[in-house]
Amino acid sequence: MSRTIPADRFPAVVAASARVFITHGYQRTQVQDVADALGLAKGTLYGYAQGKAALFAAAVRYADGHEPMPEPTDLPVSAPGDGEIAALVAGRLADEIAEMRLTQALGAPMSADATAADLRAELAGIVSDLYARLARHRIAIKLVDRCAPELPDLAEVWFGAGRHEQVSAVEKYLLQRERAGTVSLPGPAPVVARTVVELCTLWAVHFQFDLAPVPHSTAQPGVIDDAAVAATLAELVVRATTAPFPN
Repeated sequence: MSRTIPADRFPAVVAASARVFITHGYQRTQVQDVADALGLAKGTLYGYAQGKAALFAAAVRYADGHEPMPEPTDLPVSAPGDGEIAALVAGRLADEIAEMRLTQALGAPMSADATAADLRAELAGIVSDLYARLARHRIAIKLVDRCAPELPDLAEVWFGAGRHEQVSAVEKYLLQRERAGTVSLPGPAPVVARTVVELCTLWAVHFQFDLAPVPHSTAQPGVIDDAAVAATLAELVVRATTAPFPN
């Protein structure tokens, strides 16, 4: 006999859904796969979500803790409407981008009397801030990155406003600072910009789902020290793109 879980255990459904969709992608995942991951009968799982689309939407919406879990009386969660998840992801991107230190730096270039230390601190802050924002949304990012190629409306948002525009913004910043003489790029700006973004994404997101480490690190916060990693990546970028001027 399959065991059941109480209504206040909806977080377990969300976590299991995230793991299964990340492992199998959207099309290959079935409701039965999530039920199996929880040790539930499929019929029991329908008491928490109305189907596969609802499980995916719940994982994107709730897995990182940015929205409160629904009350037991609001279960099962319903399937999202057309474009609803794409709109949710677009909204989160817009909120983060508006507050990014990169966005602020592009909108307000440093004054002419800024010191070399100021310039290095600005770049280090941009990298650390990017890492922190990726880490806050790591489960949703992994879910969307894994499943968006199978969901056209989500792909348009994620690979456009998400990945492409962020690489382009970093490239614009680097070229701006290179023209000002405060940054010396070790290679073509598009390559350097994508390397910065991909390094942050690798450590803030993908490393957390790497099955190679022991113990497995899949979606286990605290497996790595985010502050230490962010500081390390910032220092790598700063050393690679700025001369060791005295303060």
